[in-house]
Amino acid sequence: MNEKRHEPSGRPQDPQEPTRAPATDERRAQRPEEAPQNPGNPAQDTPDPPPETPTEARDAQAPDTPKGAAGVMDLLRPRTTWGQLVGGLLCLVVGFAVVAQVQSNKRDTTFATARQDELVGILSDLGQRSERLRGDLRDLEGTKADLERDVQGDAALEEAHRRATTYGLLAGTLPAEGPGIEMLIADPRSGVRAANLLDALQELRDAGAEVVQVNDVRTAAGTYFLDVSGGVEADGRRLAAPYRFLAIGDPHTMTTALNIPGGVVKTLQTAGASVSITPRTRMAVSAVRSG
Repeated sequence: MNEKRHEPSGRPQDPQEPTRAPATDERRAQRPEEAPQNPGNPAQDTPDPPPETPTEARDAQAPDTPKGAAGVMDLLRPRTTWGQLVGGLLCLVVGFAVVAQVQSNKRDTTFATARQDELVGILSDLGQRSERLRGDLRDLEGTKADLERDVQGDAALEEAHRRATTYGLLAGTLPAEGPGIEMLIADPRSGVRAANLLDALQELRDAGAEVVQVNDVRTAAGTYFLDVSGGVEADGRRLAAPYRFLAIGDPHTMTTALNIPGGVVKTLQTAGASVSITPRTRMAVSAVRSG
């Protein structure tokens, strides 16, 4: 018996024909946002990175910038430049000039406020010093001429003796006599210091003092004064107030030099001391140095 087979209606499916996706899948594949832009170049299939924020951009531009408290301290640390060095040098020079000008104005003010008799005394002292230097120059020129005319050497021997005496007086190894002054410094408040006595000695030397004695100490080129507990030392020997200066030289010149405005006498009086100066026509300096 022949059986009839019923095949499904429609065209039978060809095994070589690919199966079509539903219409929904076709429309989904054709959406622009999901379709690949360049199917042939896989490198461009990677999605673009999101845009950088301003903070991330700054971090990318300065990758070496330190972060945290240490970074803040490093940023606040001053950095020296050549301009700052030059500016500092200019400030130093200007400051020095200002200080020098102030000191000069102080000296000018000292003489500007002096009385007429004080100015006359200062001019007289300067004139006497100048005359004394001219006299020393004449003596040296005369000695030179005598030595040039000397044939037997008598003048040279005499000059050698004279120089030996002069050097002995300056070194303090010989006693001396001559006109001079006596300066007595009373110090009831104990305000006199070593610097004050040194200023007095220097002023006497500048005024032409050839020999100076302070209490029992004979001064020389290396004499020093030192502040110690309860007083002053001179060349290692203790000095007790009142301080007594004996100076051989021109009395008028030395007195004028000590009394100039703002000079030694004024400084000692400011320290609480009283000063008396007595000219002498003849006085003796007996203290000598051992060597």
